[in-house]
Amino acid sequence: MSGTVLVARLDNAGDVLLAGPAIRAVAAGGREVVLLTGPYGREAARLLPGVSRTVEWRAPWIEPAAPPVTGPSAPSVPPVTGPHVLRLLRIVRDVAPDQALILTSAHESPLPLALLLRLAGAFRITAASADQVGSLLDVRHVADEGVDVPEAERMLALARSAGFDLPPGDDGRLAVRHPLPEVGHLTGPPGYVAVHPGVSCPARAWPVESWARTVQDLARSGHRVVVTGGVDERVLTARLASGAGQHGLSPGPVFAGGWTRGGPGDACGPERDEPARTGGWAGRHVETGVDGWIDGWSDGELVAPDRAGGATGTGGTNGATGTDGAGGRGGGGGAGDVNGTGGAAGVNGGGGVNGAGGAGGVNRAAGPGSPVPPAGWPAGASGRSVTDLGGRTTFAELAAVLAGACVVVAADSGPAHLAAAVGTPVVSLFAPVVPAGRWAPYGVPVVVLGDQRAPCRGTRAAVCPVPGHPCLSSVASARVVEAVDRLTFAKESVT
Repeated sequence: MSGTVLVARLDNAGDVLLAGPAIRAVAAGGREVVLLTGPYGREAARLLPGVSRTVEWRAPWIEPAAPPVTGPSAPSVPPVTGPHVLRLLRIVRDVAPDQALILTSAHESPLPLALLLRLAGAFRITAASADQVGSLLDVRHVADEGVDVPEAERMLALARSAGFDLPPGDDGRLAVRHPLPEVGHLTGPPGYVAVHPGVSCPARAWPVESWARTVQDLARSGHRVVVTGGVDERVLTARLASGAGQHGLSPGPVFAGGWTRGGPGDACGPERDEPARTGGWAGRHVETGVDGWIDGWSDGELVAPDRAGGATGTGGTNGATGTDGAGGRGGGGGAGDVNGTGGAAGVNGGGGVNGAGGAGGVNRAAGPGSPVPPAGWPAGASGRSVTDLGGRTTFAELAAVLAGACVVVAADSGPAHLAAAVGTPVVSLFAPVVPAGRWAPYGVPVVVLGDQRAPCRGTRAAVCPVPGHPCLSSVASARVVEAVDRLTFAKESVT
């Protein structure tokens, strides 16, 4: 077994979370793992299993997180100064590692940090580099960067080059430490849809109007919606929640006291007899068409929920036979209904989303399209609510919020990877400025929406270079709601 191993990942929270499998591999073969991270990855680093302790240093060659779309500007990159460099040397000498692994993205060079680590002391250094490294590296891992290998697997391959591997029983997915904080007082019972609209750069942003429409449409469809965001994103999250309130939906509720079971989505959506999936998830991402399913079932495609008859049956969206009528998601309308033993009710009975008419309805007593909550909900709570948690959670609490969701809807951002780390399926509004095959949420069911063949593909642009931002602005709210409905039934397959 190795002694103390210094692992460096100096960029953002999502990058640090994706390093999790590699770090667990190092922890399986090292006595102590010290994670060197930057200020933007600090909170994520503290959640990673296998990390003994963290140290922080802001690298002058790492671009800061871009200004949030709705928030203040991020501080500038620190200058290269003697005192700043000496601070890193002192940190590393105090750690006194026996070896170091430098984890970087394909577009980043490990050599500046390798040089400074060499100055801090003589120990074994491993990194991936296509450049000539001289005496800066002891193990030079060479990856085929022309292939879009998922970033988590790419970093794990580097750890293997250094002599480390995952222990038996570790499936290589992303993970966080448990237990996570209790957040039921903020969200209510599990089973909601979490929506995280914030991004670190405008090129990855879905239009605010599209986010607002999606929150409204999700709530109208019977989902509880929890909108999350950082302190700098409170204006954005408030706009989404208040927009729902303007359309007759509850922009709250404020949870005073505990929730009892039985709220909408308490069991991650209507029950259905979906066969359990056995075995681990396929490690490689599989894209189908311009956008679609990736990282799905063993054949690379997540089984769609539509049974014979189509997604919506004869009754229409809120018609006489329920949300997904007699020939829709519930099957043939007779004894084969999802929740009914003999009626044509579909998923939610005969009166719409919370209808009254079918023996198979999940919330049968409420009446046609009624927002009246089931028994057991606190006084004043609405069955169709939008909760604004913008700026109200720590990173660990955000992890817990996402863990309680059936589905997370997010752009390409750290919280999308955090959702994957807690095992929650993701609808990813993904701009192709970086390849989805590398950077989409890893190891959970994912639907990628957005034109992955748009002209901005692979540009790594911070601001969209194409007028109108068509790669994402072309995605309609209805497609997001449809993807949420499909993924609603997938979470128990990965937990």
